Amino acid sequence: MPTIQIGRSEIAYELRRSATAAERRITVTPGHVEVLALTTDGDDDITGFLDRKRQWLFNTVRDMERITAGRHAVPRFMTGSKIPYRGRKMPLTVRRTDAERASATYRNGFIVDLPHWIGNDPDQLVASELKHWLKQRARRDVNEIAAAIGKKHGLTPRSIRVADLANGWGSCGPEGNVLINWHLIFAPRKVLEYVVAHELAHLHVRSHGPEFWRCVELILPHWRSSRAWLDQHQSELSADFIAP
Repeated sequence: MPTIQIGRSEIAYELRRSATAAERRITVTPGHVEVLALTTDGDDDITGFLDRKRQWLFNTVRDMERITAGRHAVPRFMTGSKIPYRGRKMPLTVRRTDAERASATYRNGFIVDLPHWIGNDPDQLVASELKHWLKQRARRDVNEIAAAIGKKHGLTPRSIRVADLANGWGSCGPEGNVLINWHLIFAPRKVLEYVVAHELAHLHVRSHGPEFWRCVELILPHWRSSRAWLDQHQSELSADFIAP
């Protein structure tokens, strides 16, 4: 593994090249430094980039070591924390980068990259990035499910969007405007499919009588197991763990 000498400190790093990256990047996690380089970069390009980042890299590694060593209470959002997503608890990795803003991605777990200017208490920013990512994914999933149902069964709402709902998992207004609680992103996808199907069925039948449930059955034959899961686990589907 290559290293860079900064004063008396020798910092080892993993060099990774990317054909799709638009710029070079350094990420720092506890015990690990990754340098992302362009495929066109030669040794001199990488050396020059690291030279320009020497002070930032030294300070960031030192701060990370100090935070890890002196941490008594485990924060909610640190590398190794578990974030609920689609019925599972997925691992979180929090990294320091030389970027100007925070970002969240998902690759077999959540990755939140923090910008260089964040201090030693990043919980609120990590929470904000996670919430934004989860709401965006909920919106995408709801639109995909609604489009598939609309194409197959001709049930197309006037509008459909995700929202924070104080009560219930969804609603369908008299004018055909559908709301879906974004907290359903914490449930298995089949449960989200059930709630979307339930609200779209109200476009055809407003009440909850036998005709309505026949419509739900036609849209989603496995709806009973999904509703049973929701009845059993609904108290767990909360974003209270995420800071406002």
